Amino acid sequence: MKLRLTVFAAAALLASGASHADMKAAEKWVGSEFTPSSLSKQQQLDEMKWFIEAADKLKKKGINEINVVSETIDTHVYESKTLAKAFEEITGIKVKHDIIQEGDLVEKLQTSMQAGKSIYDGWISDSDLIGTHYRYGVILPLSDYMSGEGKEYTNPGLDLKDFIGTSFTTAPDGKLYQLPDQQFANLYWFRADWFARKDLQDKFKAKYGYDLGVPQNWSAYEDIAEFFTNDVKEVDGKKVFGHMDYGKKDPSLGWRFTDAWLSMAGSADKGIPNGLPVDEWGIRVANDKCTPVGASVSRGGATNSPAAVYALTKYVDWMKKYAPPEATGMTFSEAGPVPAQGQVAQQVFWYTAFTAAMTKKGLPVVNADGTPKWRMAPSPHGPYWKDGMQNGYQDVGSWTFFKSTPAERRAAAWLYAQFVTSKTVSLKKSITGLTFIRDSDIKHDYFTQHANEYGGLIEFYRSPARVAWTPTGNNVPDYPKLAQLWWKNVATAVTGEKTPQAAMDSLADEMDQVMGRLQRAGMKNCAPKLNEKGDPNKWLSDKGAPWKKLANEKPKGETIAYEKLLQAWKEGRVK
Repeated sequence: MKLRLTVFAAAALLASGASHADMKAAEKWVGSEFTPSSLSKQQQLDEMKWFIEAADKLKKKGINEINVVSETIDTHVYESKTLAKAFEEITGIKVKHDIIQEGDLVEKLQTSMQAGKSIYDGWISDSDLIGTHYRYGVILPLSDYMSGEGKEYTNPGLDLKDFIGTSFTTAPDGKLYQLPDQQFANLYWFRADWFARKDLQDKFKAKYGYDLGVPQNWSAYEDIAEFFTNDVKEVDGKKVFGHMDYGKKDPSLGWRFTDAWLSMAGSADKGIPNGLPVDEWGIRVANDKCTPVGASVSRGGATNSPAAVYALTKYVDWMKKYAPPEATGMTFSEAGPVPAQGQVAQQVFWYTAFTAAMTKKGLPVVNADGTPKWRMAPSPHGPYWKDGMQNGYQDVGSWTFFKSTPAERRAAAWLYAQFVTSKTVSLKKSITGLTFIRDSDIKHDYFTQHANEYGGLIEFYRSPARVAWTPTGNNVPDYPKLAQLWWKNVATAVTGEKTPQAAMDSLADEMDQVMGRLQRAGMKNCAPKLNEKGDPNKWLSDKGAPWKKLANEKPKGETIAYEKLLQAWKEGRVK
C-alpha cells in the first residue's frame, strides 16, 4: 500500500522549505521502488526532504543538470536507468549517468588528471586508484570537503561508520578520498550438486586419498580440475571442464592479475589490507610505508619473484589443460557467463558481481525452486601463502571528485552520490546488484530470509573473513600507467611467446622504468625513489617477500566440507 502524507505533515514540509510536488515524488518512490529499506517509511521521507532542500540551494545557483560516469556492471545500470530518474523527479536536478567499459573509464580519468580538468562532475572509479589519488593531489579528499566547503551538502544521515569499505578508500594521510558505491569480491565457485554426488566422492578419494570438497590450496584445486576434466569427462551427457578462465590479449587480462592473483599464490608480505613492505603487485615501499622503491627482485620487489612466476605458470597451465578451449580467446566479460551454462565444475577466481546473473530461473545451474546448484567459498591459496596475508581481491567502486570541478557542479554530483548510497535506497540497490556497501543492508532481515538463494554470498559478507579480501593498496603510485603494463606482458606467456619467467622479468623491468619516470617527474606525496639494482639473491628470503623458491610447489591437496566452512562463518570465525 502506498504511503500517504497527512495534510498536516504536508503543511509542515512546505513550511520547512520542501515543495509539495517534490515530496509527492519522494512519496511515490519511497512507497514503490525504495522498498524494502533499513529505514522506516517516515525516516526515508525525512531523508528525501533533506535532499530536496539541499538541491533547491543549487538550483537557485543555476545547477539543473550534472554528468557522472561509472563502469558497466548491473548495479551501475540500475543507478543509471532507475536511480538517476528518481533523483531528477525528487530533486529537480537531471543526471546524465554514463555507463562505459572500465578500461575506457580509467583512460578518461587519466586524461582528466593530466589535463587538470575533469570531463565529468563525478566519477565512480575503483578504490584501486587510492595510491594515485593521494600522490597527485588532484582528487578532493572527502574528509576535508565534508567538514568544510561541502558541509551544507553532506547528508546528516550519511552514517560513514555503516559503510564496510571506507578503510580501502582512506590514504596514508588518514583522509577519506572516495565514497564506496558498490563492492564485490573474487571467490571460489563450484557446482555443489556435483561435489555432493556419492559416486564422484568415492572415485575422487580413491584416486587422490582425500575428500572431494572445497579446496584449501592450489594443489587440491588442480587435482579437482584434473578429476572433472579427464576422469569425470561428462555429466548428464555433456562434456564438463574442471576450470574456467580467460586469456585474450585485452585490458581485462590485466585485472586477472592485478586483482590479487599473485598474492593468492603467496608472493606478497603479510599484512591486511595489503602486504607491507611488499604488496600484491610486487611493489616494495620504504620504511616510511609509502615511498615505492621497486618492483623487480633486483630492487627488493617481488613482481618477478619465484612465487609470482609460479602464479603465472599455474594460470597458463590450468587454462590450457582444464578450461574450455575457447577460454584463451575470451575477455573478462565474455568468460563471466560461461559457468552459468552448466559445463564448468569450479572456478578459482570468480567475481561475486555475477551472482545476480547466476541466479536466474531456467539456467542449468539453478534448481526449479530458484535456489542455486552452485556455491561460493574463499579461493584456495598457493604454496607460498601464509596466514596473515591478503586472501583475495575485493572491488570497491567509489565516488571520486576532482578539485578542479566547479564547486556548485561538484556539490550537485556529491548530492547524487549520497542519494544512490543512502539508506533510503541502498537495500533495494543491494538486492538488485548484490554489491553490498552497508553493514545495515547485509544484516537486514531480507537477506536472512533469502540467504539460501545466493550460494554463500550473505554468509561471506556477514563473516569476519570479508576483511581479508581487499582492493589494490597504497603502494601503487600510478594505477593507470602501471596497470596497462600487466595485460601486455601476461599475454606473451599465454601465447607462448615468452616463458612465465621472461614475461614477469619484462613486467617488473617496465614497472621500474615507469616508477623511475614518476620519480623524476615528482609527485605531491610519496613519489617513488628506486633502490639501486643489485643481486636478486640478496633479497630472496624465507622471512619475507620476495620469497625464495620452494623445493616443493605442490604439497598434498587439502579440502574442507562446505557445511563446516559455512558454520564457521555463521559463528563469526574466518575458518
